[in-house]
Amino acid sequence: MYLTLCLIFAFIFLYSISSLGLEQKPVNGALLFTLLGLLFGPVGLGWLQLDVRAESLKVLAELTLALVLFTDAAHTNLTALKRSIGIPIRLLLIGLPLTILLGGVIGYLLFPGVPAIELALLAALLAPTDAALGKAVVTSKKVPADIRSTLNIESGLNDGICVPIVLSFLAIAVEPEANQTFRELAIPLIVEELGIGSAVGLAVALGAHFLVEEASKAKWISSSWKHIVILGVAGLCFAAAQAAGGSGFIAAFVGGLTYGAFKRPYKEQFLSAAEGTGDTFALVTWVLFGAAVVGPALSVFTPEIIVYSILSLTIIRMLPVYLSLTPSYLQKKDKLFIGWFGPRGLASVVFAIIILDSEISNPGPLIATAVCTITLSILLHGITAGPFTKIFDRT
Repeated sequence: MYLTLCLIFAFIFLYSISSLGLEQKPVNGALLFTLLGLLFGPVGLGWLQLDVRAESLKVLAELTLALVLFTDAAHTNLTALKRSIGIPIRLLLIGLPLTILLGGVIGYLLFPGVPAIELALLAALLAPTDAALGKAVVTSKKVPADIRSTLNIESGLNDGICVPIVLSFLAIAVEPEANQTFRELAIPLIVEELGIGSAVGLAVALGAHFLVEEASKAKWISSSWKHIVILGVAGLCFAAAQAAGGSGFIAAFVGGLTYGAFKRPYKEQFLSAAEGTGDTFALVTWVLFGAAVVGPALSVFTPEIIVYSILSLTIIRMLPVYLSLTPSYLQKKDKLFIGWFGPRGLASVVFAIIILDSEISNPGPLIATAVCTITLSILLHGITAGPFTKIFDRT
């Protein structure tokens, strides 16, 4: 156990002292730490002795995603968002359903022996995007503000929207004889998840802002605890919404938008410290993912799984995005750029673990395809995030 902890903390330390240089290279933290997990895990050198249970990895991934969603949302340029709000709405209301539909159709062609409902489940678990994996994109000043805010809003909300869809498909796949339709299951879940999650995120963020404001005026917050403020607010948004029956991801994102709307001199200081914590959690998650998930899954990757994964990152994602944005003011390169930068990350990891822990008869092919897609996404989106922003150079 201590050798494992020694390696993980050594990875984090070495990355921290070279992070600025690495961020300028086509290698992001997720890619590097996944490779480290693969290299030092059971499939590689075997130095990482892991007894990672699905539930513990799920909780770590959920909390990490909640913190990342909160901090990313708090940094959202609301002026640019107001100017281009129609773009993320089109992506969520038109592009997302089309992505799930196309993913199911292509899955049917590639995996003829898999039940249709399981293929729909696969398409849904791979539909949400993770802007944190393309951080070089959403933070680059080369990329127009409206495109950055679009990618941020889309990745922040599609996680929560996909939760009731995945759970509905999973319920039908586990008990197909129950005669429950997707509409009967999904619509109430969507209303609950979005409604409760938004309400909790708004209430917690407003309450937190008031308390932080008063505490700051009274000078009650010590410098050593400033990095905990946002961690506590983001975690409270997530956990309170989940406990109330809503989407913790929606709550974290709405809470971040609300908290970030207040212009205060201490806001950036608090957010900067919390981002470091979120990045650390994410790196640990990707080490565990590489060692405990990717390594064992490599042996079961089939040509069909690899083909589907490639199509999931390209045609299945990019065609619906392009079609949904066709009536917009965006140029062709803008639509293709938004379509390409739909990396799969922590949300898909969480959904895959939920399916693995379910009573579905044969989750192996679904999990293997999800793992392959996420792994390719970490690789391809990490490598292209920096170079592809150059298409917006005006020179």
